Amino acid sequence: MVTAVRHLGPNWYASVMGTAIVATAGAGLPLHLPGLRTACTAVWALSLAMLLALLTARALHWTHHRDQARAHLLDPAMAPFYGCLAMALLAVGGGTLVVGRDWIGLRAAVALDAVLFGAGTLIGLTAAVAVPYLMAVRHHVHPAQATPVWLLPVVAPMVSAALGPLLVPHLPAGQPRETLLLACFAMFGLSLLATLLMLPLVFARLVTGGPLPLALTPTLFLVLGPLGQSTTAVGKFADFAPGVVPAADAQAFSLLAVLYGVPVMGFALLWLGLATAHVVRARRHGMRFTMTWWAFTFPVGTCVTGAESLSHHTGLAVYNGLAIALYGVLVAAWATAAVHTARGLLSGALLAGPRPAPVALRPVTARTT
Repeated sequence: MVTAVRHLGPNWYASVMGTAIVATAGAGLPLHLPGLRTACTAVWALSLAMLLALLTARALHWTHHRDQARAHLLDPAMAPFYGCLAMALLAVGGGTLVVGRDWIGLRAAVALDAVLFGAGTLIGLTAAVAVPYLMAVRHHVHPAQATPVWLLPVVAPMVSAALGPLLVPHLPAGQPRETLLLACFAMFGLSLLATLLMLPLVFARLVTGGPLPLALTPTLFLVLGPLGQSTTAVGKFADFAPGVVPAADAQAFSLLAVLYGVPVMGFALLWLGLATAHVVRARRHGMRFTMTWWAFTFPVGTCVTGAESLSHHTGLAVYNGLAIALYGVLVAAWATAAVHTARGLLSGALLAGPRPAPVALRPVTARTT
């Protein structure tokens, strides 16, 4: 077990995020299918079990393979995935209040979510500062190396912003509730502005540098994360603001949910089309499964919850249809990534170390004399 986790990186937390969002997004669908909520609760329980197993494995990794753990921090391709640790904690915590309470009770659900939200938010804010700092002073990256993976640490606070309001009704009335709601609004702002700084680098690299390497092409879907999650966040602010902030502020949040969410969801659909086109091209060129395929799950799930929010705040049936269609994509992507990951774990291929580069033999020149 100790040897097996040597090459287990923080990117594995993406599988927990992708599983948890299947449960959360499914519970909010405008459908009343028999057994849907029970199925969502079972998926949430699976995400909780995955989180606990992965936290244990990563603890062993840090205890017995600190050299490799430090190497991950100093690797510009791996360090941004520490944002996934925060988002995994937050996603499972949010699912606890949405569906997990059906099995463990409301009181236990609030306590568990409070712990996971607090830990996830602290780690997310730390990653949002530490990873860009390491990129500047230790990684020495170049614009040609820009990928959507760079967004991961700065998107983590947006997940806190979207899921924190779920805890607002469980705090004492007055300043505690208002403080948490406005703290989530502040995290919405810091994550949005940081994303607006990073995204132009990613788009410029894509346009001027050509398509991403095949294995990294699925990461284009990561751009959907801050778009869908921010749309979800403003909808949650509008949902929980009445009675917590002054009436005028609550009305402003309701306006923001529509005036911000509608155009951002439009851009998300544009990017979804662009990313899909790149993935189809990469697939035709021989793209095979890697853990980056989990990028097809959580970001799409945030667009599902964003569409559900817009359906609630606009009353338009088109957003119901969009949420259902995107959820179908999410479930298909999750099932595909989960099956391939299980096969890779059973075969040991996903936990194996990187293969050494082949040694090129020196050409032999025959003498002619």
